[in-house]
Amino acid sequence: MLDRSRRFFLFAACLVLALGGVAVAQPQRSEQRITFPVSELIIDSGGKRHRFNVELADTDERRTLGLMYRTTMPADAGMLFDFKVDRPVTMWMRNTRLPLDMLFITRDGRVLNIAQRTVPFTEHSIPSDGPVRAVLELNGGTTERLGIKAGDRVIHPLFRGG
Repeated sequence: MLDRSRRFFLFAACLVLALGGVAVAQPQRSEQRITFPVSELIIDSGGKRHRFNVELADTDERRTLGLMYRTTMPADAGMLFDFKVDRPVTMWMRNTRLPLDMLFITRDGRVLNIAQRTVPFTEHSIPSDGPVRAVLELNGGTTERLGIKAGDRVIHPLFRGG
């Protein structure tokens, strides 16, 4: 009987350790505690001005999280990734549920190139066509709907003269 009790105890202890290991291995939802400053951004396109309320991803932690795990975003919202220096940038859609338009923007606020309707969850590289200061993510289809194109100007304090 004692052997049976010991076996049961060992089994229970292993079960607790195994379940504890699973719990520890689960990703922590620290992203829920990360906050983003919000500001207004304007895109001047073909004589029309389109206004957006954007969250600013201006730290490594904020840039890493970006729009991951979000299930919705208002039509007039977006996220502006500030890379602090001009450089070629590559983005991806890991853990991103929303199709996005990505606008790659130079330091003076000019849209260099646009990746339209990026595919959720893919890890394919989405590159800028050259050095940029920032990337603006909008809901997929926004640039086509509003006629926003490469060469348009983004007005925001992040950009020189913005």
